[in-house]
Amino acid sequence: MKRFIKEIYGSRLGATDGEIGHVLDFYFDDQDWVIRYVVADTGHWLPGRQVLLTPHSLGTLDSVGQPLRVNLTRKRIAGSPSADAHKPVSRQFEEEYYRYYGWPYYWQGNALWGMSGFPVLELPPERLPVGAGKNGGEHVPAKDAHLRSTKAVTGYRVQAADGTFGHVADFVMDDKSWAITELVIRTGHRLSGREVTMSTDRVERISWEESTVHTDMTREMIEASPARQLAVAGEAE
Repeated sequence: MKRFIKEIYGSRLGATDGEIGHVLDFYFDDQDWVIRYVVADTGHWLPGRQVLLTPHSLGTLDSVGQPLRVNLTRKRIAGSPSADAHKPVSRQFEEEYYRYYGWPYYWQGNALWGMSGFPVLELPPERLPVGAGKNGGEHVPAKDAHLRSTKAVTGYRVQAADGTFGHVADFVMDDKSWAITELVIRTGHRLSGREVTMSTDRVERISWEESTVHTDMTREMIEASPARQLAVAGEAE
């Protein structure tokens, strides 16, 4: 099932032993176009820190309006490495994070999630053996992660092959692989314009300095793209 990102913002998050807050944002990989982390707003439970949850701990998403089940205890989440909300997620942080939980590194392997096209669903052990998460001691590439906030990119201008045309209004994701398959582009006026979907395969690059998404499509091609329309989560596609 495909889902709009905006409809998931604010969804409640429930650990195996109680609620932990709600969905605040998502961090996505701008090279592979996949959600790597859910950013949780933990409110008064864990004040003053940003909690990231990998799809490894959530699996597939539930129906709209239902709490998202996190296959971790509150204690386990509370002890996880804390990300700095004011800095980009670094590869160094990710290595520490994945070692803590014992998940396989998604950047080692040719599939979307390293050795698989889907996040691992099994609950990791509470106590990890020495070297857990290091995939047998293989060398981890030192290159930086390419993670961006979906909320930050929402509103970015769309630069077509023949001029600026519209802005990013939303994202479409697959709720099993967590891959972002399409961007929702609002053409014309921000309030009265038409919304169409554009495959992420047509995105050439994202300019963070210019707050712009570049595509090889022309303005006419974007305007002729399919209108925003998805089945409601829980219905057959």
